[in-house]
Amino acid sequence: MTEISTFAQAPLDSVGVADDAHWTDGAPHELFRRLRRECPVHWSAGIAQSPQDAGFWSVTSAELIQQVSRDWETYSSATNFVLNDHLVPMFLVQGMFIGMDPPKHDRIKVLFQRGFTPKRIAEHEDMIREITTGVLDAIEQRETCDLVTDVAQPVVSRVIGRFMGLAPEDDIVWATNINRMLGFGDPDLNPGGIESLIAELLPPMFTGCMELVAARRANPTDDLLSTLIFAEIDGDKLTDEEIFAGFVLLMAAGNDSTKATYTSCMRALMDHPDQRQKLIDDPSLIPSAVEEALRMFPAFAHFRRTATNDTELGGCAIKKGDKVAMWYPASNRDETVYENPDVFDVTRNPEHQAFGAGGRHFCLGTALARLELRILVEETLHRFPEMSIAAEPTWVLAQFSSQLKTLPVRLYG
Repeated sequence: MTEISTFAQAPLDSVGVADDAHWTDGAPHELFRRLRRECPVHWSAGIAQSPQDAGFWSVTSAELIQQVSRDWETYSSATNFVLNDHLVPMFLVQGMFIGMDPPKHDRIKVLFQRGFTPKRIAEHEDMIREITTGVLDAIEQRETCDLVTDVAQPVVSRVIGRFMGLAPEDDIVWATNINRMLGFGDPDLNPGGIESLIAELLPPMFTGCMELVAARRANPTDDLLSTLIFAEIDGDKLTDEEIFAGFVLLMAAGNDSTKATYTSCMRALMDHPDQRQKLIDDPSLIPSAVEEALRMFPAFAHFRRTATNDTELGGCAIKKGDKVAMWYPASNRDETVYENPDVFDVTRNPEHQAFGAGGRHFCLGTALARLELRILVEETLHRFPEMSIAAEPTWVLAQFSSQLKTLPVRLYG
């Protein structure tokens, strides 16, 4: 009720969409609903918790986000892909291929595309199911667990760890680091603040990555890290900084995206037992439920672009250099696209923008995410069909990654 009475009714020209006050319980859906209705391209004068950052435009309708996403020449990713310009070091942001424009973006992305086709990803189903059932075996004798830390985290960490060629004992270290980085504004994950995070976290992460790189250079392996190390772009190999940035990107995408959507999906199924029963009665609906979860609970709340010239969007004058944020929790509940958009319906099987809205930066890992989510939901429902929420879930306080921090559950109802 606080969000509706205090924020969603405030004068829009005074609203800062990325201010922490709107994000304590996940994405501010009531505020986004108002923006879609009254001001689908909205100017925020700044970010309260990051006063050194300039203001930005918020785009909240599906149609306009698609327009921005597909026009990389007008809306560039090469300056930054997050709203905060003064938090994460530029070498890291711009070394990731999601922080690049064509042609360099395309040349690096194509290195991985063959390994992420639906056919190639399907070859990993047995491996992913084995990892998932092993994690569920470990909690089967318990009465309660936290679905975030006890199920989702170990599954997704091991899956991306296998793709990257990491040892299982390293999963928790890298997962903890990635969680802290993507949840940089959360006081529980980073009690010392963002400056302390960068000073404490990045140097050992870089050192650890370079140790892995040195080992691969001495003994190449068939994994994604080796792909980064030995890739040639126009005859040049990636620098160590670019390898590190690519490594962090792949680890972040593999770690947080599936974890976020799976846990929110399971929460929705526990909140709506009629929808869960549909899946238990007819497991063939699970892929549809996965798409509905991706629509309602996209793992990343925004990606940012920067205008390369003066332009117009939704009747608003965008100036060269302006930041433009595409808010996917808003576009995925656009009333002009979806009937009853706030209703979780496992039979809807919707199209959505959880993986982006088309264009060059459409998510590389869609097939992997869908396979992981299907297996996680299948195996969890099969093993624990009466699982229920044991205590109030909490959210990571973040405007980039959008995910639950805790989801305590009773395994047997």
